[in-house]
Amino acid sequence: MTAITIDIHPHITASDTKRYTLAPLGGHQSDWSRTRPVTVEHLIAAMVETGVQKAAIVQASTCYGHDNSYVADAVAANPKRFTGVFSVDVLAPDATERMRFWYGKRLTGMRLFTFGSTMSEQAHWLDDAASYPAWECASELGLSICLQMSAKAIPQAANMAERFPTVNIILDHCARPVLDDGSPYTAAASLFSLARYPNIYLKLTPRIFAEARRGKATPETFFPRLVSEFGASRLAWGSNYPSSEGTLPALLKIARTSLACLPKADQEWIFAKTALVLYPALAD
Repeated sequence: MTAITIDIHPHITASDTKRYTLAPLGGHQSDWSRTRPVTVEHLIAAMVETGVQKAAIVQASTCYGHDNSYVADAVAANPKRFTGVFSVDVLAPDATERMRFWYGKRLTGMRLFTFGSTMSEQAHWLDDAASYPAWECASELGLSICLQMSAKAIPQAANMAERFPTVNIILDHCARPVLDDGSPYTAAASLFSLARYPNIYLKLTPRIFAEARRGKATPETFFPRLVSEFGASRLAWGSNYPSSEGTLPALLKIARTSLACLPKADQEWIFAKTALVLYPALAD
């Protein structure tokens, strides 16, 4: 079987703002979605050019908030190429109802946006008891949950990993660790502490590839350490295209160059096999 490449973190934005109304979390639209929008058609063209066969499209929360209609429509039109990662307000009384609705649209992951481009302060509700029904629903449906968060929320993520051991949790951007102190990466100790939770996965994006070259950090010392702690089967590549600047081919090249120090078998997990664990719908 020919090896495939799967992207678990691209975003799309529609050119039709009447059909797909803007309602960004944080109250204002992200700069990237205004200045370099990518429609689903543009994403498919970029994937074909790059050699990326499948993707889990992540809801552009800083553009559409909890209205996942554009992602759902993209998946419906391209069911063999895409699955989707939706967003809901997990503290709302109707959270589980909304989750089941979007799951019925073939969106097989959920994203909780607690920190990012339009939210400069880490939210405190990640492990709020009011969200427990939503997590229980995710466990029932087999939804992976990715967390857009800062390292400040690592204790909260650990709480949820322990409370809901059957839910696969993916940390966007590896939870934004500080790496510039270099090996043995003492400043990232809180990230490595999560390795003991088998249901916590890490998403390798352009941000972490840049951080792995900052200060005393190098890809050759950081990524083998990451694999030794978590295992390659709990790491997965996400382009963050177009939120991260650059073309999809350029972003994939950076990822492959950064991970060239790893054995081929580890790279196969990171660029495809882990994604199929997290999003089995992409195996169809």
